[in-house]
This record gives sequence, structure tokens and C-alpha cells, in this order.
Amino acid sequence: MSRSTTFVIVGAGLAGAKAAEALRENDFDGHIILFGAEEQLPYERPPLSKEFLAGKKSLADFTVQQAAWYRDHDVDLRLGTEVSAVDPSGHTVSLPDESTVAYDKLLLATGSRPRHPALLGANAAGVHYLRTVEESEALDRVLAKGMTLAIVGAGWIGLEVAAAARERGADVTVVEAAKLPLLAAMGEEVARVFAALHREHGVHLRLNTGVRQITVEGGHATGLILDDGSTVTARAVLVAVGAAPNVELAQQAGLDMADGGVRVDASLRTSDPDIYAVGDIATAENPLLGTRIRTEHWANALKQPAVAARNMMGRSDPPAQYDELPYFFTDQYDLGMEYVGHAAGYDRVVFRGDVPGREFTAFWLDSDQHVLAGMNVNIWEGLDDIKELIRSRQTVDADRLATAQA
Repeated sequence: MSRSTTFVIVGAGLAGAKAAEALRENDFDGHIILFGAEEQLPYERPPLSKEFLAGKKSLADFTVQQAAWYRDHDVDLRLGTEVSAVDPSGHTVSLPDESTVAYDKLLLATGSRPRHPALLGANAAGVHYLRTVEESEALDRVLAKGMTLAIVGAGWIGLEVAAAARERGADVTVVEAAKLPLLAAMGEEVARVFAALHREHGVHLRLNTGVRQITVEGGHATGLILDDGSTVTARAVLVAVGAAPNVELAQQAGLDMADGGVRVDASLRTSDPDIYAVGDIATAENPLLGTRIRTEHWANALKQPAVAARNMMGRSDPPAQYDELPYFFTDQYDLGMEYVGHAAGYDRVVFRGDVPGREFTAFWLDSDQHVLAGMNVNIWEGLDDIKELIRSRQTVDADRLATAQA
């Protein structure tokens, strides 16, 4: 590659920073421009609802690289700069000041944002969302004051914040429209484990009901009115009802879309041969799973950029493919877990170990007795064995699996 070649990366989160790293590690000697809407150096987001909120980590601990790295590696990092448009035919991106920047290859790593439901009172003071370090700091200040907290949504963010809040002594109520927390992500069998965990730690779970409105007095949130007419009193409200991928630039550029994200092949290339997409926005063809999936997991942001970078540089023939199994983790109270695989359409869950004591492995099986996904809870070995079971597509004996003999 010549020095005049320019690669533009839009999105300065973990994925964008890792893409810049991968390009330099693969000896790309052209110009790299990394645009980020936030003013902060690129950082990882999982600690915002875990260690950072619990006071166990500082921002520096999960900042991807310090400023000197970008200078030393000749990465043109432009923070506080949100790209406003992409022109694929002209190979340019537009900035808010109406200037344009030309690119040879473009990587979209724009991430996602919290969903904002149309709730009366949602814009009042004391209503929180969680995506940025500033939003986590605002929640930290709430918890430091010992305020009662109502959480709308029992997904990963909602439950992780609930755990951090309870460990700091806050009174916490979680409201969820489904009959169990994490039902869509985990299925009923494992969702019951998380419901029991939070009840044991004093969280008030209000399940099978939605939120009618956030109550407000003097411009500040005071709690919730639920669909069943009951109320929840709280001095702060966290709305955690999922994330919306930031696909507006891709849509404006005319790129193909799928499953709410940007359609990419296994090489992470979009419908435009000079534009790639990674992270939360990428609906990627996974050759191992034989389907396209979009997952909003830290592991994608960490690992997909290396594949995209090699392919942007033309370093692989045929192109490198991203065939990693989906992976995520959580830490709540004394429960730590790692999950790998994709359990859509599972038939049953097999447990191995001590479920009440929360030291077990769960396996999601399809109707043909293939392992689709596995999860270790407070067990820190054997994840590679689970991956091998998934990748091999071998038929397992559920009874033997439950006793570690499969």
C-alpha cells in the first residue's frame, strides 16, 4: 500500500480502535483516519455496568489505548466529530462543517445506542440511560446518594446495574414485560436462575407487566406507573430496554440491510466492495453457523476488526472469514458466567453441576441432540470443550452430557 492510500474508520469505540491497531499490526502504511462522536479516547463498554459502576475500575483501566499510541502509530484520531454522510460513488465522508474526507476503503463501526421508548416523563431529570462513560458516572452519583432506583427492563444492562446498585445498598425495583428476566436471551430454564439470584439479593422483580409512564414532580422523576395500575416509588429511573444499532449512515449510503443491521458477508464486506462493517451494526454471514446473525456483544467489537482490516488491505486470498462463535459474559453479585454459541430454536437445556449453588454448566440442544450453545457459571475451565462440541455438530447423549461423560 502506498502512503497516499487512505482508510477511514467511522466509530471510535472498541471496534474502531481495534481496527486501527490491526491495520498497523499488518504493516498498513497508508493514512488512517478514525472518527469518534464522543470526546473520550476509545474505551470498552462492558465495565460501565459492571466494574466501573461498582467502583472497581477507572476509565483508564478500560481505555483501549492512550493518546500517545495514536500519535506514535500515525492514526489521525478525530474525537468529538460525527460523520454526517457517506458518498460511496465519490468515496467521501461528509462532516458537520460541510467539509469532506476522501477514502479508499471505509469501515463502519458505529455501534448502537439505548432505545428510548415513548414514555410520558422519559425526559425528566433523574431518568437515566447507559451507553457512555458520562452516563455511567451519572448513575454512580445516584448510587452514592443511596437513592431508590427503578429499572425498566430486565436485560443484561438492567440486571448488571441492579446488582451493582444492590451491592452499594440501594433499594432496587426491576420492571419487565416478560414473565422472566433475560427470557429472550436465555430461555425459560436459565432465566429462572437469574430471577432467583436477584430475588435472593433483595431486588423487587415486577414481571409480566409494562410501564405506563414515569411519574414526575417538579421536573424530576419520582417513580413509575405500571400497566396494571400499581406504582413504584423511586428517586431515579434507569431505562434499559435494549439497543438500537446506529445504521443511519449505512442506510443513507444505500447499503444492503438485514435483521436491523448492515448486511455483510463472512469477510465483513458490505454490498459496496470498498465499505466494511463490524460490531453491533453488522449482520454477518457466519460460515460455521450457516446463517446470518447480528449480536451486540463485546467479543464482536474485539475480534471482527482484525478480519476486516486484513480484507481491506487485500492481504488474504481468498478473503479471511469471521467464523467465531458468539460469546458474552456477565458478572452479577457472586455469579460470573461465560456463554458461547447461538441457541436460536433450541429444543431443551441440559444442566451439569450444582444449579441451586450456581456452579454449573448449561447446554442448549436442538431436536437432533446437537449442542447449539453452552454457558459456564462460576466454572472457569472447559469453555474450549463447549466450543468443540458446537463446532463438531456431533450428536450427544443428554444423560451422559449432564454427568460430564459426553
